[in-house]
Amino acid sequence: MKGQRRLTIVIKLGSSSIIDEKTHQPLLLILANIVETAVKLHQDGHRVIIVSSGAIAVGLRRMDVDKKPKFLPKIQALAAVGQCRLISLWDSLFGHCRQPVAQVLLTRNDIADRTQYQNAQNTFIELLNMGVIPIVNENDTLGVTEINFGDNDTLSAITAAMVQADYLFLMTDVDCLYNKNPRTHADAQAIEVVEDVASLEADVSSAGSNLGTGGMSTKLVAARLATSAGVTTVISRSSKPGNIASIVQYTESIKNSPKESSLKPTADGSLADSVSSHELTKPPLHTRFLPDPDPIRDRHFWLLYGLAAHGTLYIDQGAHRALVSKAGLLPAGVVDVEGQFSQQEAVRLVVTDKSFSSAGAPNGSSLSKIDSDKVAPVEVGRALVTYSATEIARIKGLQSTEIASVLGYADSEYVALRENVSLFKKEKNSRPVTPSMPLQGELKELYT
Repeated sequence: MKGQRRLTIVIKLGSSSIIDEKTHQPLLLILANIVETAVKLHQDGHRVIIVSSGAIAVGLRRMDVDKKPKFLPKIQALAAVGQCRLISLWDSLFGHCRQPVAQVLLTRNDIADRTQYQNAQNTFIELLNMGVIPIVNENDTLGVTEINFGDNDTLSAITAAMVQADYLFLMTDVDCLYNKNPRTHADAQAIEVVEDVASLEADVSSAGSNLGTGGMSTKLVAARLATSAGVTTVISRSSKPGNIASIVQYTESIKNSPKESSLKPTADGSLADSVSSHELTKPPLHTRFLPDPDPIRDRHFWLLYGLAAHGTLYIDQGAHRALVSKAGLLPAGVVDVEGQFSQQEAVRLVVTDKSFSSAGAPNGSSLSKIDSDKVAPVEVGRALVTYSATEIARIKGLQSTEIASVLGYADSEYVALRENVSLFKKEKNSRPVTPSMPLQGELKELYT
């Protein structure tokens, strides 16, 4: 498209957005509209990725099963049947527009290894350069709790970060977030722009459909994760996919205000030509999460969100200051160890008081040992460790020169090299919650 920068747009669709919850029949009208929207965006010069749920739901219909079973192998088998039919449906619909698509199935294990993460990243980039629209889904056939993303909202955020997307659209059954449930509160107000997810006061009572695993709460987690990677994230109504183009053109225009915008609303929803920002029509109702101006990307993002933590290292304030100053983590700064992990596995880094110890905490809860007059432990980042949990427990609090005398060997003077440490941004309170961990802080109250 003439005069407009090329954008990368990720569109996430949940099972209930494209599959009838009762009959498990694909919603062909919505699917066709999504295809039309994606093709128009592609023809306008943009790169599009679709993250599509629905394999299990399609499998239920194909095998004439009334409801989703609880037995994991049966769910995985239905996913195998359904994924084949689902990608065939997408390929057929896009085929009418002569638009090639590709299937990409991922689990957390696929990106836990740095090389595999980069391979997936390179595959996405090459597909987009070839003009292909990737159709992404979690590999439910292989998925178990330990390797699942948990929901496709999280998968879509990781995908958007991996390709350094400009936009992530989380399509759902409502237009936007509200401060109250609009179905029961007539005075509910729409939340159109969010700068800080941590300070958000919204109704997230939607818990997801019987077909899917996500709800509005998982979309907020995905928004935190994606915006931290510099991705503008939008919640919009899935039954109106044509709104995507209007929202993008409006957002791109206000980014350039008060200068002349390179975008102009057109009758067919395409993004074209030049128009002053004051001439733009307000877009359809949606919630837009603003991206972090200083995003976390590449290896740092992979360390924070691509890996599942296998344990926790409690470190003191001095060690944290050293990490902020780009120094490595020495054993002297480690206060305690929690969990079982091996060398080169990911752990959480939690800053706590030097006198803290998790030993003897009831029910295995370290937090119960914190005195009321002391600052509660705060997770500050992730690290790939040089030593195992057992080894670190023996050398914690010691000088690096003492490692060899205690262990009988010294692979490194550091518990974690600085290049293997990634910290959450201290100055921003709305850091994304780790997808594999329970939600914390003020948002937890909204989700329960």
